[in-house]
Amino acid sequence: MSASIELQGSAVRLRSTVEADRGALCTIRATDEVRARWRGVDLEAEFDESLEDDGIVMLTIEADGDIIGLIQFSEEEDPDYRQASLDIYLDPAVHGRGHGVDAIRTLVQYLFEERRHHRLTIDPAADNAPAIRCYSKVGFQPVGVMREYERQADGRWSDGLLMDLLVTDIGETSVG
Repeated sequence: MSASIELQGSAVRLRSTVEADRGALCTIRATDEVRARWRGVDLEAEFDESLEDDGIVMLTIEADGDIIGLIQFSEEEDPDYRQASLDIYLDPAVHGRGHGVDAIRTLVQYLFEERRHHRLTIDPAADNAPAIRCYSKVGFQPVGVMREYERQADGRWSDGLLMDLLVTDIGETSVG
């Protein structure tokens, strides 16, 4: 997908990420709280690599004109498995203000209504209670624990929680 995306939520704006966003997004990713979940060695090189990856759609999250994070998605195009997966990080300075819920809700609407997906997934660390609460507010439901899903900085493996949201769940959630 190469077309530029711009989506307006209640409090945030999502727009296609551009090279000029590198500095602000890498600064956010380098904060201790974000880096604990979104590790990396060379954040600028990883940003560039992701920006060039046709399988990932990166959207910069803005609030009041400031860059506050990134939300991204990837799509499974096989019609028998068509779905999208999401991931997000926000500047810790704006945590707890509803920006994450608004960004996810805005992207969910786009993926269901414009991209015609029937199922979306997100996979927070199983011990990331704030993220799980955020995703649940949008309507994502736990599917199951993926044991030893992700390697941590110290080499240990940690569990992930697979969550999904179906387009048919929309009437039962506050997404719409």
